Amino acid sequence: MRIQSFGLTDVGQERKLNEDYFLVDPELGLYVVCDGMGGHAAGEIASSTAATSIHEHLLARAVDLVSIDEGGSSERIESVMREALELASAKIYKMGLSEQGKKGMGTTCCALLVRGEKGIMAHVGDSRLYMLRGGRIHQLSEDHTFLQEAVRHGIMTAEQAKQSTHKNIITRAVGPLEKVLVDTLVFDVLDGDTFLLCSDGLHGYIEDANELTPILAVPRLDAVPAQLVELANGRGGADNITAVTIRVEADSSSQEERNEQVERATLVNAGLETMRHIQLFEELSMAELLRVSNVCRSQEFAPDQVILQEGEASEALFLIVSGQVVVERNEHPVAILGSGSHFGEMALLSQRPRSATVKARTPTQVLVLERPLFFAMLQQDSVLATKFLWRLAQSLSLRLDDFYDLQEAGKDTVKTTLRFGLYPSPFNHGGNTLSGL
Repeated sequence: MRIQSFGLTDVGQERKLNEDYFLVDPELGLYVVCDGMGGHAAGEIASSTAATSIHEHLLARAVDLVSIDEGGSSERIESVMREALELASAKIYKMGLSEQGKKGMGTTCCALLVRGEKGIMAHVGDSRLYMLRGGRIHQLSEDHTFLQEAVRHGIMTAEQAKQSTHKNIITRAVGPLEKVLVDTLVFDVLDGDTFLLCSDGLHGYIEDANELTPILAVPRLDAVPAQLVELANGRGGADNITAVTIRVEADSSSQEERNEQVERATLVNAGLETMRHIQLFEELSMAELLRVSNVCRSQEFAPDQVILQEGEASEALFLIVSGQVVVERNEHPVAILGSGSHFGEMALLSQRPRSATVKARTPTQVLVLERPLFFAMLQQDSVLATKFLWRLAQSLSLRLDDFYDLQEAGKDTVKTTLRFGLYPSPFNHGGNTLSGL
């Protein structure tokens, strides 16, 4: 991949000291934005220390970086990114204990590493990472603030949060404590992806993330950070402002390589679109979909190839990205499923043998979500788990109605649940993201 990147930081209209700090190393593929806190220059020290500490840690792990360039597992480099922020927190914490006037200093941190065909985010606090893909803007980071946590856990509505006076309460930061909980996200990077790393001095003035779309979609990014800083200053500039823009482009020297990039992008996008329109995942934000996608494996099946065998035990949910499958019981077809459909979700809940055989009817591409990996992910994110289980319960409710209808064969019946309606989801669509806070 070929990467172009540009960054700018500004003190704003009201502050005398700039406690923001950004770091850009295109050769390493590392981009960091930090927003310090602590006053009396302590915040400035915390933010610069965090960024340089992360940089040094990754430089020292060159072997791991080369591994992901060569198509190795991304799990190790995700761990390295998490370690980098944890070590930065320990370093800043010790500085605060030993240097007068700096106790309790800290910083937010949002770091993006782009290597090979993968992006790895590590994040603490309320600095943000946005991704523009296919003309749509997505926030990939989740703010660690009191208000965001309140909305995410249903204590407040988004509207109530916007009216709250507690906008500056951060629940996680790098440095105030020796140890810190770091959010990470691994995702496929595609040709044309554009990213924005920014501090709250910018995103606090963005009421709707869609406002960023035309700004980031321009052919050249070199003037974009200055444009974003000017926008924030024009709307008040009450805080320091930092913006780093990154665009990834395929560095393909041959038509064959370009075709491979197009095929890969088509597969990745098709998988995400499949999940987005499957009832089980309708509640999930783009960041949550990327998290699920990262634990899926893609598999192809030829016509008449068996995907599942009746009576066998398995532990996977299957999502059909393209093609068609036929579901058979006792060698008799009972259903045909096409792209956007899923089967096997009961295997996530019980060890009961499969009740049907599923064969590919045409060349078929599926995503396989295996129970152990999926459960490990749910254990790390209780809100994602609740969203999924809510939808799974509704899906099983409808299937129970189907069973009752079969018991009353010959009668003019309507599915009970559909007749009376499903309860609306207790979650806000779009990932409960708060803009302008």
